Amino acid sequence: MSDRLARLLAERPFLLADGATGTNLFEVGLQSGDAPELWNFEHPERIEQLHRDMIGAGADIILTNSFGGTRYRLKLHRAEGRVAEINEAAARLARRVADEESARLGRPVIVAGSMGPSGELFEPLGPLTIAEGAAAFAEQAQALIAGGADVLWIETMSSKDE
Repeated sequence: MSDRLARLLAERPFLLADGATGTNLFEVGLQSGDAPELWNFEHPERIEQLHRDMIGAGADIILTNSFGGTRYRLKLHRAEGRVAEINEAAARLARRVADEESARLGRPVIVAGSMGPSGELFEPLGPLTIAEGAAAFAEQAQALIAGGADVLWIETMSSKDE
């Protein structure tokens, strides 16, 4: 991973991150029940435009389109075997836009690899063990890093086990 975030934090008193990725994707055609992460392949131009719009609005940090990118969340869409492919693509799309816009605007843009909850219950309430959950998050994290994420952005976790 890069040190872009540490360097930018040393220079600035605050950074602005993008947000509401899902809400924004619904505005451009995502339907309830669809997997936003598959749009990295089905509609990459829409994902890229969302990143560009967020940077244009002043975002210093853009989040990858990978919130539901663990094997457990992707299983809902029969894509659990595509974790690496999906997360790497999400990070590559964001990295490309961040680098292009950084060069155009003359300011750095950080790519944060978005990681949301697994959607599973951990033992003893559910079937998922801590080791299985950790492995799923590590699998996603490694793919986001391979795709060019500067930092991992863990968000919207409601379970302390996760």
